[in-house]
Amino acid sequence: MSDLISASLRLVVEPLTFPFMQRALFATLIVAVACAVVGAFVVSKGLAFIGDALAHASFAGIALALLLRRSISFGAAAAAVAMSLAITLVSRRGRVSADTASGVLFAGAFSLGIVLISPARNYTVDLFAYVFGNVLGIGNEDLVVIAGAGLVVILAIVLLYRELVFVAFDPVMAEAEGIPVDLLRYVLLGLIGLTVMAAVKALGIVLVVAMLVTPAATAGMLTHRFQGIMLLGAALAAVAAVVGLYVAFYANVASGASTVLVSTLMFLAVLLAPARRSAGSGLPSVR
Repeated sequence: MSDLISASLRLVVEPLTFPFMQRALFATLIVAVACAVVGAFVVSKGLAFIGDALAHASFAGIALALLLRRSISFGAAAAAVAMSLAITLVSRRGRVSADTASGVLFAGAFSLGIVLISPARNYTVDLFAYVFGNVLGIGNEDLVVIAGAGLVVILAIVLLYRELVFVAFDPVMAEAEGIPVDLLRYVLLGLIGLTVMAAVKALGIVLVVAMLVTPAATAGMLTHRFQGIMLLGAALAAVAAVVGLYVAFYANVASGASTVLVSTLMFLAVLLAPARRSAGSGLPSVR
């Protein structure tokens, strides 16, 4: 029995003796928690497609940053935040839905990134890491950027929680109460964009939307309370991040994909559990 415990502890501790695994674990946890907290709004308000659009739009910023030899994180953040603002402006001026505006703009932004980078063949490997994620390759500078972005997102939601929830679920009453509804909508989209930027390096453009949606959707089947969805979603995302990272280390598979796969399996386990307490249809309680 003691040998089994020792072997199990060795499996857990040994990967953490490597600095790259320490950075990867820290970055993955930050990204997972930030995605889950923002994801509560994404799932409750049906913004998953917008999240996907912001992730793909960041590709244009990454490509431009590579060509200009500037900060890739800044390029991704600028593109994601700019796209979030553009979606709102286009949907209002063009009188089209936010989903339609997202579809038009993200396809254009992603295509722009391809056009910019396609002549420069030597950047293929760098872009591969951002398209599919490479959390094991995160350096100290990347970690600082991810930690900073995650902290800003979580702090902003904590400080503006009541206002953001009010605007998300009852914008008419919020406007009547004098709350700047339009400004807070821009803030929420900006926070989604910042979260996407932080998550792209760890998870990749293709998989970011999965971590924005899946943990919050799983939590939504277990609780009616919006705050509960945030907290439980963050806990589920953290578990998926840790388990997925260890799977990637020992199985030598893509870390972002393994994290998302673990999160998806958790969703299916809750979905198929016969004794689960269904959250029912409709919007969650904001209490």
